Amino acid sequence: MSWMRATASDPAAVPHARQRQRWLSLVAGVLALLLVGAATFSRPWHALEFKTFDALTALAAPHRAAAPVVILAIDEPTFQELQQTWPFPRSVHAALLERLHAEGALAVGLDIVFADPSSEAEDAALDRAIAQAVHGLPVVLASTREKIEHANATLWMDIQPLQRFLDAGADAGDAGVEPDDDFVVRRAPVAREGFALQLAQRAAQARGQAPVLHSFDWIGYRGPRGTFDTRSYYQALEPGLLPAGFFKGKIVLVGRSARTATELTHSQADLFNSPFGTAGGERLFPGVELQATLVDNYLTGGGLRSVSDGWTLALTALLLPVLLWASRRLHPAGAAALTAALVVAMGVVSWGLFVGLRLWWPPLLPAVAAAALYGAAALVGYAVVRQRARQTRAMFAQYVPPTVVSRLIAQPALMRLGGEAREVTLMFTDLANFTTLSEQLSAEQTVEVLTDYFNAMTPIVHATGGTVDKFIGDAVMAFWGAPLPDAQHAEHAVRAAIAMQLAMAPLVAKLQARGLPGIRMRIGLHTGRVVVGNVGSDQRFSYTAIGDAVNLAARLEGANKAFGTGILLSQATAEQLPPDLALRPLDDVIVKGKTAPVRVFTPCADATVCHHAQAALDAFHLGAWDEADAHLQALLARCPGDAAALHLQGRVAEARALPPGTPWSPAVALDKL
Repeated sequence: MSWMRATASDPAAVPHARQRQRWLSLVAGVLALLLVGAATFSRPWHALEFKTFDALTALAAPHRAAAPVVILAIDEPTFQELQQTWPFPRSVHAALLERLHAEGALAVGLDIVFADPSSEAEDAALDRAIAQAVHGLPVVLASTREKIEHANATLWMDIQPLQRFLDAGADAGDAGVEPDDDFVVRRAPVAREGFALQLAQRAAQARGQAPVLHSFDWIGYRGPRGTFDTRSYYQALEPGLLPAGFFKGKIVLVGRSARTATELTHSQADLFNSPFGTAGGERLFPGVELQATLVDNYLTGGGLRSVSDGWTLALTALLLPVLLWASRRLHPAGAAALTAALVVAMGVVSWGLFVGLRLWWPPLLPAVAAAALYGAAALVGYAVVRQRARQTRAMFAQYVPPTVVSRLIAQPALMRLGGEAREVTLMFTDLANFTTLSEQLSAEQTVEVLTDYFNAMTPIVHATGGTVDKFIGDAVMAFWGAPLPDAQHAEHAVRAAIAMQLAMAPLVAKLQARGLPGIRMRIGLHTGRVVVGNVGSDQRFSYTAIGDAVNLAARLEGANKAFGTGILLSQATAEQLPPDLALRPLDDVIVKGKTAPVRVFTPCADATVCHHAQAALDAFHLGAWDEADAHLQALLARCPGDAAALHLQGRVAEARALPPGTPWSPAVALDKL
């Protein structure tokens, strides 16, 4: 850490220290990204990504089906009504196909694997029903794959429906799905001849449309269990339980949906976990409703495609320079806010892609990477904070009071190298007649007088929380509101100006006692936004303020000559003062390069004088010359020879003498005063 210690005493070492800190932050950031990258290969990471997918699914689900799908659920009421054990006789399914064909159903999918023969009569009944239906009602039967474990290998066997049913005209499709570790099915089947895909193709053909084969990687759930129109299987068999023509033009899916039936429990019921269980919905999701969701996705394009991993990696890499820059340039709270905003923005983008473009982009990697980068930068910042406190003390002890230095040491981020936009109140002072005085003194005596003057004024600035920017000859530049925020910077500046004028009396008395000419101090005050910070080169810099507000404060100091005042402040400063600081309005001035006039004031404890000054100025703006003149006469009677009143009286006379219709402005150019 020797390079850190050197920065406090060696200004030339500051750039090198900053450069090393940047490299240290970069190395820490890269290590953080590598750790996050390694975490992406873990099972907990994938579980978090899946939970993110589930949360977006629950939020984005429209809770309605887009395709005309009806599910006939083989559920508990069906077992109770039919009084049959599982598997049902195939003649029962044959009767169902006959009704669906008669009512003009669009297509039917039986999510049941008819792999083994039953009695000849039962198989023949289903055989005939399929053969009669396929001319107007496409029939798709489920097939599946069975894993066979051997000592040395794992084999997969395709389990197809009986060939006689296929010969009768039925199609077969693999109804298998691939659940994740938590038994939630999120990914679309990869089988080209999948059950839902076959059914969607046959339905599209039955409509006379070309097959709509929307490819997707992730299932776009329409809603929790029960989103699709679901009826009990037995209702389609018994007349009168469903309206006539109920199945016309609809895609019918038949499958198991029992929760407690002993027959299905013993035969491993076709149930999966639901992505809606995370949001407090029902956890179990029937396989037949999952197939209905896939059919809907194929026909309507409701499934989701994956965003390329390259975009995620590119965004994650881009975070490194952005957050490292933020850690150097922003307050820790600002950097934390930026990091939080980026994380929220990633969530919003992921949500927008999910809902608007049906794209799945997991925001977990860039979001965690952003947090890790912020943490790495914060650790590096913590490693240098004590050394930076020393640098802060050395830099600011010459400008600001000890209490401010202590706060900067406690909060070093308040000192930002470079510039920062801030509203402050600026002060410029100057000594009238100092040139005449200095001509009568030696160089050493002139420095002695200035030292006494600066020693008297600087503590007043510091006592009110101000910062002495610089000494320019016999002038002082100071400001309030930086480097630490000060909500009352205008008030503190004005009170400091009043105290400084009072402190001039003993200095003037000391000079006069030596037979030297007296001097007067003029003060200009203005509040505005400036750039405050360390300005200069790497070898030499100073903490200062730059901007138009600085120029106006300096010009107001000089304008005291025209008004005969010791303190002149702008309306921007006056508007922020408390009521107990009484002000006297003087005139409206226009700054060079600006068009809007600025009203100027001076502190005044005489309420009568303030009243007449305000009234005279108001009348002057209204063109009421006599009224303005009357108030000015009253003011001069109270304060004979008042320069500001005489100045405004002269302007009233000039305006009164103008020919009628002559363009006239109540404001005067500041550079003409």
